[in-house]
Amino acid sequence: MTNRHLFPLRWNDNDQYGHMNNTVYYEAMDSAVNSWMVHRAALDPAGDVIGLARASSCEFLAPASFPEVLEVDIAVARLGTTSITWDLAILREGAPDRDAPIALGRFTHVFVDRAGRRPVPVPPPIRAAVEAELRIGEAAG
Repeated sequence: MTNRHLFPLRWNDNDQYGHMNNTVYYEAMDSAVNSWMVHRAALDPAGDVIGLARASSCEFLAPASFPEVLEVDIAVARLGTTSITWDLAILREGAPDRDAPIALGRFTHVFVDRAGRRPVPVPPPIRAAVEAELRIGEAAG
């Protein structure tokens, strides 16, 4: 099972300095995680339970620019009762492993009921998919 999400850079992803704007790194990570949850873990974005971002960070290590294609490698730093902290590496397309990332990121989703916005347990299909398909904890780094 793949834990990578392709992210082709677009013309407008470059900033005036000629490389990928820092906000695009976050867009790549957010798109990768949410696509993985929708396609691999049965997340229904219109459902009663949604994941809200609680915290995020990114360490920028090397530049990238259009027309490169990047990959976001998805792993999990922590699988909690009501939250998941994602461990993400943005790589150049085809990188064999995480040894030369262009960026390292983390963000935490807290799962809440849509109506009341109160925390709820990580939905069972998402928890099961994370446990079956992704590296969790120390093995993720």
